[in-house]
Amino acid sequence: VAMTLWGVAFVAGWLGIGLPTDPAYAFLWIWAGTIAWNSSRPWRSHLRFARDWVPVVLLLAVYNLSRGFADNGATPHAYELIVADRVMFGWATGGQVPTTWLQEHLYRPEVHWWDVAVSWVYFSHFVVALAAAAVLWLRDRGRWAAFMRRWGFLCATGLVTYFLYPAAPPWWAAQNGLLEEVARISTRGWKAFGMHGAGNLLNAGQIASNPVAAMPSLHTAFALFVVLFFLRQTRRRWWPLLLAYPLAMTFTLVYSGEHYVIDVLVGWAYVGMAFLVVGLAERWWAARKARRSPAEPDPDAEAEPTDPPAAAEPPPVTATR
Repeated sequence: VAMTLWGVAFVAGWLGIGLPTDPAYAFLWIWAGTIAWNSSRPWRSHLRFARDWVPVVLLLAVYNLSRGFADNGATPHAYELIVADRVMFGWATGGQVPTTWLQEHLYRPEVHWWDVAVSWVYFSHFVVALAAAAVLWLRDRGRWAAFMRRWGFLCATGLVTYFLYPAAPPWWAAQNGLLEEVARISTRGWKAFGMHGAGNLLNAGQIASNPVAAMPSLHTAFALFVVLFFLRQTRRRWWPLLLAYPLAMTFTLVYSGEHYVIDVLVGWAYVGMAFLVVGLAERWWAARKARRSPAEPDPDAEAEPTDPPAAAEPPPVTATR
């Protein structure tokens, strides 16, 4: 019953306000979902969830806000990204970047099924990582902490790169005469179902977002990160399905004019760096703790044999007459 009520409320909020793409708004829905799913748990457990997650949500909010200051009024990088995509794929696209080639072959005024799929895949970026982390928090707090450390490192390195190397996406390059016409179409798929309000928050966020936060693509980085984190615990027959998600996100971003392929590849490299650096740091910290903790005696170790005490010599016997 509780989950049914949550589902009805979610759909109503989705149609009336928009899909939860803001971190705080998404957190409220996820928190409410965990309460509905585990309604029999004491409230202390639900409040502990909020306590652990509030710092995460605040950091994500700061991350979203700080991206807007990354350009510092400087002209963003775009030309070298165009050249990189043309070098990699120009032989197959007639010298075009993949975005313009895909839109030339797939984009039409009317909405098709792939436009609907693109809108849903694009939206998943805002909830999949948070939802996966929520499941981990409920099942294994240790793995939740490991997930958050790697995810936080990924966000931080991406943010630093936005400041050091502000880069513009294909739709910006087209608006400034560096590319042929490119339409920004990541949210148009919902119109096919008459859900014009579904993307309200997302559209507002796109208008207010920083247009030079394209390198690396954290959309594809998040998708690959979530898949790789759970891959080792998943049966191999499901691996192709899981790995299809970051590939679908890549197609979505390139086709919709949000990213170049080079942005995607750099984002994937950042995922590998996050796993490597955080993993090494965790092993170093564990070894450091082991060195600092006092050695405990091994109860199973056998005591070394000791020589038995020397027997006391008998007193001398005196002869009597």
